[in-house]
Amino acid sequence: MTLPQRIILTVLKTLCRIFLSWEARGGKNVPPTGPLIVVANHVHLLDPILLALSFSRWISFMAKEELFRNPFLRPILRWAQVFVVRRQGTTAEKRQAIEQAQDMLNGGLVLGMFPEGKRSREGRLLPGKTGSAVIASQTGVLLLPVGIIGTDKIRGISWLWRHPHIIVNIGQPFRLPSFDGRLSKAQLDLLTTQVMSEIAALLPPEYQGAYSERTD
Repeated sequence: MTLPQRIILTVLKTLCRIFLSWEARGGKNVPPTGPLIVVANHVHLLDPILLALSFSRWISFMAKEELFRNPFLRPILRWAQVFVVRRQGTTAEKRQAIEQAQDMLNGGLVLGMFPEGKRSREGRLLPGKTGSAVIASQTGVLLLPVGIIGTDKIRGISWLWRHPHIIVNIGQPFRLPSFDGRLSKAQLDLLTTQVMSEIAALLPPEYQGAYSERTD
């Protein structure tokens, strides 16, 4: 992590301490070195920031193309080493995004992904997309599941003085089972379910959504 990154995170952490009752659990589960894919549920725009503040290592996130169209956000996203993913892109564009992610992981970096593919407006876990499972299965890299609890309470402006309680719950790292050859749809669905179930296990029952039955 560079000095400017440390400074920015220190400022953001101070602001979060002022406006939120925020805590990170399971920090000891974060491998200190080596490539890593962080997978988490996604409810609020603050989720990536809270993840970044909860880790001792810099996280480079995948983000949808629409965010880069915002002239204010674009330079911030590029500074933060966020790279674009076109959700409705061509096969070649999707392959390019996967290859870029693999290059980052080959360099020993941390990749952050929200497998739901979008924010859950009601806070409950949505069905996962296959992207994180594809990258993890092709690289054999460790996955680290995270459950973010409470950001659904950040609404309107009143949260600034209500100090909602936010928990970033970091689980145990795991690897996906390996398969020979090209993954079938059934195999991809199985791997994606495993990824999402690991996240769901870190959330209260009311947040587990599509995966509540798999964690009972």
